[in-house]
Amino acid sequence: MHIGLIIYGRLDTISGGYLYDRKLVEYLRGQGDIVEIISLPWSHYGRHLTHNLSRHLSNQLRRASLDLLLQDELNHPSLFWLNRNLSIPRISIVHHLRCSEARAAWQNRFYRWIEMRYLNSVDGFIYNSQTTKTAVTQLLHAPQPGVVAYPAGNRFQPAITPATIAARAQENGPLRLIFVGNLIPRKGLHTLLTALARLPVESWELTVVGETAVNPAYARAIKRQAAQLNGQTRFLGAIADDDLAQQLRRSHLLVVPSQYEGFGIVYLEAMSFGLPAIAATAGAAHEIIRHETDGFLINPGDAPALAAHIRALHHNRARLTEMGLAARQRFLAHPGWNDSMARIRQFLLAQLKTGFLIKNPVSQKRNHDD
Repeated sequence: MHIGLIIYGRLDTISGGYLYDRKLVEYLRGQGDIVEIISLPWSHYGRHLTHNLSRHLSNQLRRASLDLLLQDELNHPSLFWLNRNLSIPRISIVHHLRCSEARAAWQNRFYRWIEMRYLNSVDGFIYNSQTTKTAVTQLLHAPQPGVVAYPAGNRFQPAITPATIAARAQENGPLRLIFVGNLIPRKGLHTLLTALARLPVESWELTVVGETAVNPAYARAIKRQAAQLNGQTRFLGAIADDDLAQQLRRSHLLVVPSQYEGFGIVYLEAMSFGLPAIAATAGAAHEIIRHETDGFLINPGDAPALAAHIRALHHNRARLTEMGLAARQRFLAHPGWNDSMARIRQFLLAQLKTGFLIKNPVSQKRNHDD
């Protein structure tokens, strides 16, 4: 297959969505497919809307000799109208909808209007979770083909044993917490710090891993909030995979109480190290975390409940051990990247052999000649 992929910026951007896209590109290329990256410039939402009027972009996409065009749904403001002028089959990779995030109702009404028009301008979908599929389906005028292919958490493949997990949990001292995610309001680090303010400073230490440049004002506010706690909080910024693996290996508990997650790859990655995970009920975290078995689910912004769970695990290391072992087993039962990416490729091939060929006679001729 000859495939195009539209993204904003660089494919090596640090986030779960870009990791998903990157793994898909690596797999497709490994199977002999040609994948061209079509990068649109990062800007603000209003500027992205003007991409629909770009004659250069429209001509570039219409002239591309592709079997199909993958589009990261993050790019929806740039494509919601432009897609109408394209005859090439279009598949959207949906990590989560912008209008699913928590914000003022009037803002989400506007985003929903744009996203609904974008979603109805493509020919099929790749969903990262059942939750995301449900959210998209509610905005479609008519059913479209799609596939749910879960992200994996096997990026690190740690060699960790049940004995190691148990020994770590039983170590004396504070509970070692880790937060992994860009420092943006949606990830809920402020909720975690509010929860920690309710706990004795000697009962916890926190390591924060994540890019601070995405929202500098929020990052500054977070560091001021952390300084007021007088506890041990380390901000490591964005770090290399090997360093992240080292931090996960030494930690007791992952806490990322996001206001919304389309999936949450970081929860599975932490579970691969035997870490229970704490997340919020909004979004798809419930498709990963089994409440009170291998982690906890709290209502978004519920700092008192979050504090209670952290306090309980600090004082009950036997429970921490049980949950850590259950987290490792949850990770082991989850499909790996190759399994999920193979599922996507099978879906793409099936669509090319059926409805897409009717819509794209140029692609039909090329496949017939091949």
